[in-house]
Amino acid sequence: MNAYRTHNCGELRKEDIGKTVKIAGWVQGNRNLGGLVFLDIRDQYGLTQAVTSGESELVDEVSRIPTESTVSLEGIVQHRAEEATNKNMPTGEVEILINKIEVLGKRTQIMPFEVNSEIEAREDLRLQYRFLDLRNEKLKNNILLRAKVIQFLREQMIERGFTEVQTPILTSSSPEGARDYLVPSRVHPRKILCFATSTTAI
Repeated sequence: MNAYRTHNCGELRKEDIGKTVKIAGWVQGNRNLGGLVFLDIRDQYGLTQAVTSGESELVDEVSRIPTESTVSLEGIVQHRAEEATNKNMPTGEVEILINKIEVLGKRTQIMPFEVNSEIEAREDLRLQYRFLDLRNEKLKNNILLRAKVIQFLREQMIERGFTEVQTPILTSSSPEGARDYLVPSRVHPRKILCFATSTTAI
């Protein structure tokens, strides 16, 4: 798909066993079981488990990667041990045996709140660290649902011959964390208007 991945984290199945693949995402979990290190890698599509070999030189390196760091790893898809199979996950029958791993962005500070915890963080804290809050599963799903609804409505309108006309919107700031930009006005000399916009990434 690109330099960082051949598959997303919700894509691999038992039909892919034996393939050499590459995935990228956030480290959701890091478990060192004495020589075997398990990583749960998450992106917007799902979750995939990766594991080091007991003889691998990567064990020490992988065990020190903090959660919520961003990584890209390459390895061979293998069947999980029978007792470790997770029927509740689409990728729960497979895991990736890591051959190479690259840390794209390492978390260097203590998290202000747990991204995927059932404990609800304070709203002001979530707004302050919006880039972390956007990784939350519930919020992510809401954003994706909103995008799909808007896309569906747009497609329906276009099919019926409507033309979409986009115009700039001048407005005040919103409580959702939009950034305010000052826009000079030629209609009103020596005055400025407030233009609010926001950028969202998953």
